[in-house]
Amino acid sequence: MRIAVDAMGGDFAPREIVRGAVEAFRDTPEDFEIILLGDESAIKAELAANKVPVSSRLRIVHTTQVIEMDEHPAQAVRTKRDSSIYRGMELVKNKEADAFLSAGSTGAMVAAAIMVLRRAPGVKRPAIGTLLPTVGRPVLVIDAGANIDSEEDELEQFAIMGRIYSEAIIGQKDPVVGLLSIGGEDLKGNDVTKRALERLRANPFFKFRGNVEGHDLFQGETDVVVCDGFVGNVLLKSVESAARAVSHWMKQEFKANPIRIFGAICLRGALRNMKKRMDPELYGGAPLLGVNGTVIITHGGSSHKAIYHAIRVSGEAVKNGVTRKIEERLADLQKTTKLQQQKTDN
Repeated sequence: MRIAVDAMGGDFAPREIVRGAVEAFRDTPEDFEIILLGDESAIKAELAANKVPVSSRLRIVHTTQVIEMDEHPAQAVRTKRDSSIYRGMELVKNKEADAFLSAGSTGAMVAAAIMVLRRAPGVKRPAIGTLLPTVGRPVLVIDAGANIDSEEDELEQFAIMGRIYSEAIIGQKDPVVGLLSIGGEDLKGNDVTKRALERLRANPFFKFRGNVEGHDLFQGETDVVVCDGFVGNVLLKSVESAARAVSHWMKQEFKANPIRIFGAICLRGALRNMKKRMDPELYGGAPLLGVNGTVIITHGGSSHKAIYHAIRVSGEAVKNGVTRKIEERLADLQKTTKLQQQKTDN
């Protein structure tokens, strides 16, 4: 198993990236290899700070360029062929790595994946899947930002890819799929979601719940929530902001007077467990599903903990053959669609 890691991507690169990679390196078996891409001298300095030498299982691929967050994604990918993001995708394409992950520019990761790895057969558009904690099992939101607008057949593909990922990685048997809309009734939503509702309902590959609303998201009754990337990205960032606000308010209230401080001390274990359940870094980044290879995108502010778990999730996705399963299922869908079209024409 060979996992390539962009050591130069993210707000705290290369320090936190290398530290997370080192922690994963120490916890993985002998047949697990981590490849760090980026400025060799900077990476070696961080490895030395973590008291780990370069080895056959923890090696460096030197790159001379970095794609910054404020650069135009597609243009930067075309012009910076020696960037850590572009070279990481090349390693996957050339079978020199089994997966690639980065906390760098999401737009550049999507553009590079499409440009270098190409879309998987049958995939119209790749999509980002993001896990969110709920009162029950975690929910996968797809698409979380790869596509601004999506048509109904693309939303159907997102549902298929999300169902496969939920089963293979989260371990959810027969995942329940829902379509994010402004109401649970069939008549609610825009034209695209109304057409998508009918397509998803007719697809026998997954258990379809129907329309779900924002307040349904955290009830733990839906495993995969489908939406376009515009809605998904706004939803994700709103949830992250709300979580930070709640945490801030709780700290303020618990520090308001000595009695509350004492209460907080008594509740320390429960508060710690609650924080752990709400921690997005434990879910290991977001997969870019629908390209010819395993690609994991992590938050720009990722700490070493997020990188550690992203490496873990990358390995699980490779081991469970998520990319292959998506290709096979979409090929079946295409055959079914053609047969239905032929019957209609006749």
